[in-house]
Amino acid sequence: MLIESIHQKRGKDIVNTAYDVDALKDFLIENRPEFEEKLLSEAVNVRDKIDDIHSIGNINLLENAHRLILYVIEEKEEEVIDFAKQEGKIWAKFQMTLAFKLEWLHAIRRTLWIFLHKFETKYNYQTSRDGFYILESRINNQVDQFLNCFFISYSDYKDRLIEEQNKIVEHLSVPIIPVTAKTCVLPLIGPIDENRARIIMEKVLTEISALKIQTLIIDLSGVAEMEPDVIDRLKKVMDGTFMMGCKVIISGLRPEVVKNMIQLGVTFDTQAEVFASMEQALKGYIFE
Repeated sequence: MLIESIHQKRGKDIVNTAYDVDALKDFLIENRPEFEEKLLSEAVNVRDKIDDIHSIGNINLLENAHRLILYVIEEKEEEVIDFAKQEGKIWAKFQMTLAFKLEWLHAIRRTLWIFLHKFETKYNYQTSRDGFYILESRINNQVDQFLNCFFISYSDYKDRLIEEQNKIVEHLSVPIIPVTAKTCVLPLIGPIDENRARIIMEKVLTEISALKIQTLIIDLSGVAEMEPDVIDRLKKVMDGTFMMGCKVIISGLRPEVVKNMIQLGVTFDTQAEVFASMEQALKGYIFE
């Protein structure tokens, strides 16, 4: 039964409002072309994107719409939730527009109600007011459940994807390159903010331990400027490197960075040997 019968209210009998689910399913299947036509007319912005969405994510929107409404009228809550999670992941994976999905689901809801009315009219069901409210609550709650689970699944997948991408970016932003068995080069390029300086600290100390690095060449020729707090953080990186028994060599300090260091009264003399370029550091220190 799609909704339960209501037999009494305030001492009066009420017409049985239960729907025959199998009959409703057959009705929707028989009228599928008409249902799809009406659905596409309700989703004006999505209908022109049907083929594009199918080609991008192999998503058949019309087929999925029928699958959803059958789950809803059969009150298969677990299937509704699982289907929503699956859809959310796929939608997020292929970075498809959420506005299209939202419009499509609202169109499915409206179209389903239109065909419920057609079904009731054809088979002369006399739904009481109470029965209608029960039906409305059950159907709309399941569609809302699908929406909620879809967006949670979409958001969770996106968060995991962003986290994985951030890890890749962090790894690429601190590339420690071995040049000999015990010597590595860390070429830094681009601006270094507080967050990146923190990542450099964590990556350097971890790699020194993992690779048993004895000499680390930090090349700063690709860094045009550094804020005072970043310079202080870089000094701490050198302190940590020294504490782990690894020698630090600095190469490629640019004039702008040196000026900031002079104004701050900061030098690297005690923590590192300094070369004008990475080429000089490699030639003058390693190869000789």
